Amino acid sequence: MSEQTPEITPSGEVTLHFAIALCDGTVITTTFDDEPVTLTLGTGNLTENLEKTLYGLKPGEKQSLILEVDNAFGPRDEEKAYSMPRSAFPADMALEPELVVSFATPAGDELAGIVQELDDEQVKVDFNHPLAGHDIVFTVEIISVNNPE
Repeated sequence: MSEQTPEITPSGEVTLHFAIALCDGTVITTTFDDEPVTLTLGTGNLTENLEKTLYGLKPGEKQSLILEVDNAFGPRDEEKAYSMPRSAFPADMALEPELVVSFATPAGDELAGIVQELDDEQVKVDFNHPLAGHDIVFTVEIISVNNPE
């Protein structure tokens, strides 16, 4: 009796190479030039939409998909950009546009925001995912699959 090649299922452990790029070819992140990563699906390492593109793939398979905004990181939400008083930041913090700042939530989690603009009084911080509002190209090469029994 031969063993079937496992395919990726929800909560499976997957070792893979992946790349996320903008449709203009700008590579945002890639593991193809480095070691592959191992992750367990359903734990938040990848967004749910990215995980769904992996289901059914088997070791040795490669796939490259264009994911439109709604199936990637979602549309930008202007309500997630807040103006905050400059005094809410440490006086010695060198704030500038595009700076990523970490904030603690009331629950104790960390939330990253990107400084959009600032003046002497206010700092506008964007809490959207940096890829929100963009179509992306998601490329994967599956190395191994280990599904829970």
